[in-house]
Amino acid sequence: MSTGWIRARWSHGRCARSASIRVVTERTTLILDVDTGIDDSLALLYAAASPDVELLAATCVSGNVDARQVAINTGAILELAGRPDVEVALGREVPLVRALETASETHGPRGLGHAELPPPSRPLSARHAVDVIVDEAHRRPGEVTLVTLGPLTNLAIAVLREPSLPRLLRGYTLMGGAFGVPGNTTPTTEWNIHCDPEAARIVFRAWAEACEADPSIARPLALGLDVTEQARILPDDVVRLARRAGSTPDDSIALARGEEPMHATRSVASNPVVRYIADALRFYMEFHLAYDGFYGAFIHDPLAVAATLDRSLVTTEPLYVDVETRGELTYGMTVADRRRLTGRPPNLDVAVTANVAAFMDRLIERIGGLAADHPDVAR
Repeated sequence: MSTGWIRARWSHGRCARSASIRVVTERTTLILDVDTGIDDSLALLYAAASPDVELLAATCVSGNVDARQVAINTGAILELAGRPDVEVALGREVPLVRALETASETHGPRGLGHAELPPPSRPLSARHAVDVIVDEAHRRPGEVTLVTLGPLTNLAIAVLREPSLPRLLRGYTLMGGAFGVPGNTTPTTEWNIHCDPEAARIVFRAWAEACEADPSIARPLALGLDVTEQARILPDDVVRLARRAGSTPDDSIALARGEEPMHATRSVASNPVVRYIADALRFYMEFHLAYDGFYGAFIHDPLAVAATLDRSLVTTEPLYVDVETRGELTYGMTVADRRRLTGRPPNLDVAVTANVAAFMDRLIERIGGLAADHPDVAR
């Protein structure tokens, strides 16, 4: 296996050693705060496929689609992954101040591109997403790692309610921001921060104050467009994933980009996970062809989850970062103090490089392995 990990029988979060292969010795307890469009769905599959993860809950926020559709998508993806046990909680449905924006042109009207999944069978949690974050941090202090893959609305409310949250969490990772590159929504802003700049400012300042008061608190790991736009999934990667799953590679992506339809290997993937990924990514790739000039897709969110589990996948720079909330041309900009002009100590560890090849190998291995184990696959 390219990742160096194996699936094994767990005993209290640990598994037995083997003389011939590397094994997981510790699991990371995760809450994923999501706005499930296409790349969030791959991040959920990645987390569900990772033996070094205890997936505690998925909390939902508006972003790529509205929060109620996010909750439907999230539950459906977790059921596809064989994890209907994971709690899915609905969060705040609108940003703190600005009007709600969604991204149907990027992710499709329901957020999952061309894919069709049955609605989840399990009802939503009775708890609000903010309660899940705060309650679980209190229930297991120093154990829970939070990863936000959408706007920071839920986390902003959580940290206003519980200012000690930075101390209670084991760690925090965010996918968001553009720290040394142009934005993808306006010339200066990245989508997740753009959707709720006030929330992002509350979160960044909360960790700044906490880290200044207690230097032992871990700074958040921030993966912005600087590194996530290096993580591109291409049609050949989808073929590799299908082969890892033991499935005939799906060719709808190749057909969509204009390849010869009578090619002898043309097929439709029978594996439900591969079928989902091909249908979802085809929409995403069509978007990137139209707007970014390549037939493939940025997979921001899975990289954030992968780096949370293995920090060696990225290199970081400690920076003080704030968010502009009043600028006419820069509203939502993540302003990084690279020259230390503010005199403030760093409040984020900003990723500056990523080992994309290792990440992609790991994604194919893990999600492909999950697909191979799907109960609907003929044995």
